[in-house]
Amino acid sequence: MSRMSSQISTITKWTAMALASSAMLCAQSPARPKILGVAHYAIFAHDYEKSRAYYKDFLGFQEPYSLKNPDGTASMTFFKINDRQYIELFPERQAETDRLNHLSFQTDDIEALRKYLASKGVKVPAEAHKGRIGNLSFNITDPEGHTLEMVQYAPDGWTARAYGKFMSDDQISKHMMHVGIIVTHLESELRFYEDVLGFKETWRGSHSGTQLSWVNVKVPDGDDYVEFMLFKDAPPATKRGTAHHIALEVPNVDAAVAKLKAKPYYRDVYKREIDAHIGVNRKRQANLFDPDGTREELMEPRTVDGVTPPSSTALAPQ
Repeated sequence: MSRMSSQISTITKWTAMALASSAMLCAQSPARPKILGVAHYAIFAHDYEKSRAYYKDFLGFQEPYSLKNPDGTASMTFFKINDRQYIELFPERQAETDRLNHLSFQTDDIEALRKYLASKGVKVPAEAHKGRIGNLSFNITDPEGHTLEMVQYAPDGWTARAYGKFMSDDQISKHMMHVGIIVTHLESELRFYEDVLGFKETWRGSHSGTQLSWVNVKVPDGDDYVEFMLFKDAPPATKRGTAHHIALEVPNVDAAVAKLKAKPYYRDVYKREIDAHIGVNRKRQANLFDPDGTREELMEPRTVDGVTPPSSTALAPQ
């Protein structure tokens, strides 16, 4: 064998060994289980009963169950959107603070997800816990400091027991399309949601055309998505309700607005104009605000002309 052939053989051997070693490392690393979608969006209420009436009497969502503290005071309540999605409402812990408590994602294997996240350097608890309504969950924190609850619906949990129940034609929507959170450091947030959680960026939008306003990232194993609401500096805690929001899918925005305006709650309590319009994403939408200013965005699932506008190339706020 010539010297050149010997060198090629050696290089080939080392390349094969490196590939085999890489394959072994990949095999040893826990695989990410499915992240199926947004499970719930949890918010604080200054006046718990007032906010409760808004979600129940105005938006029409039913309460399949509520929880109380040991002293009998309200702990939280659940408003059902569909069999896998809820809005959770908590009495505030402190006045004049951020209304966002946490957001939650559903997985099909909570323990596999915990091990996977630990292998990626994410701080996780020693084990998932069984909550008061019987589901398995644990919390992590994203780079912006948002609390993310990872949840697996247990077969004997209250969520599973409510399948097919506690929904009606009165509710304004049957799907939470996305949730919005404030982001001030886009690149670190993208690395976490894409590289660690497996989300995929789908679209970027800009109000002005010169500065990026938001970025959408879709869950890896479903259609729900998170909307990063971009800021150079986060707004004051009492001014975050427009950015921290949920988007509720409706087949027809005009019909949804008319339905809301026909309710006694609109005439007697809400009393605000509801403006239906076409958004930057070319979808018809309308904004509502709960008693604490948290925004509920009614949105049609398709653009007005069937064409998705191109992503913005503007730079994020700096």
